[in-house]
Amino acid sequence: MGPEYGDGTRVVHTVSAGAGEPFLAGPVFASAYHLGGENTYGRSHNPTWRALEAALGSLDGGEAVLFPSGMAAISTFLRVVLRPGDTVVLPSDGYYLTRDLVAELPVTVVEAPTTGPYPSFDGVRLVLLESPSNPGLDVCDIAALAAAAHEAGALLAVDNTTATPLGQRPLELGADAVVSSDTKAVAGHSDVLLGHVSTVDHALAEEVRAARTVGGAIPGPFEAWLAHRGLGTLDLRLTRQAENAAALHAALTGRPEVTGLRWPGAPEDPAHAVAAKQMRRFGGVLTFVLRDAAAVAAFLERSRLVAASTSFGGLHTTLDRRAQWGDPVPEGLVRLSAGCEDTADLVADVLASL
Repeated sequence: MGPEYGDGTRVVHTVSAGAGEPFLAGPVFASAYHLGGENTYGRSHNPTWRALEAALGSLDGGEAVLFPSGMAAISTFLRVVLRPGDTVVLPSDGYYLTRDLVAELPVTVVEAPTTGPYPSFDGVRLVLLESPSNPGLDVCDIAALAAAAHEAGALLAVDNTTATPLGQRPLELGADAVVSSDTKAVAGHSDVLLGHVSTVDHALAEEVRAARTVGGAIPGPFEAWLAHRGLGTLDLRLTRQAENAAALHAALTGRPEVTGLRWPGAPEDPAHAVAAKQMRRFGGVLTFVLRDAAAVAAFLERSRLVAASTSFGGLHTTLDRRAQWGDPVPEGLVRLSAGCEDTADLVADVLASL
């Protein structure tokens, strides 16, 4: 279904049905050995994967290749596009495991903060962005950086996990590829591990797909089915999460217990001007700083609605103290993922828990 339709219509109709057929994401093919045709082997082909890939590719505006996790997606993509001796530019303030992964590859790594300044891209093979960044929620100008990368002969990819395909379409902004952890808001129910790579370059998609087959990083059919089944409510979930994030941002602004409050949807946020230009919605993730680790623990102990979780984007509101995982941030910095609770209940709970 094309971009002439609204987000809600597009995600609902990623699952279609003819007369007399159920509104289902399709059967779960645990194995495709018996199907024949293009379904020759269970590590290479699966109709359940392809159904979700078609849906995600449509939302991204490209061709999607599904993986069992976001890290499987990004590691496979990096192995495909990078060669020994290549130079890759990474966000110094993005997901820490991406930096750990690239540090093990035989490449030259140049780190730059999401907001810049960026180095010259001359001689660079790949520029990898994460916008909004995790956990700082800084934003970069994807279109401008894509143009600069292409002028220098480099590829540019964007980790779009925080934004989701409904919140931001990097391929339309000039990116060569999108990587995503669909474990988060895309699947959205805190019960699935998945990831994907999307690109407008069919040849690149085929290379990534072939690398998945050889490397064996294949998604579980039931996980793919679960994510596809839940995709129809993505617009509704993201809308409520953003409403809750906006209400929490307003409630937390000026509170003496809270510093460093960030949400790109707030007009006063440093990222807002660029975010408003390229994002279609601002999402449900906020970042702020409490006094220390003990203050975070006390907050979680008092809260009746907020759970400690290192993932985000689910139905339940969750909070994660990022320093415990090695992020170079203050001990009390937390990433709060607003869920789909009633706004008044959530705001009251968070304020009481401070």
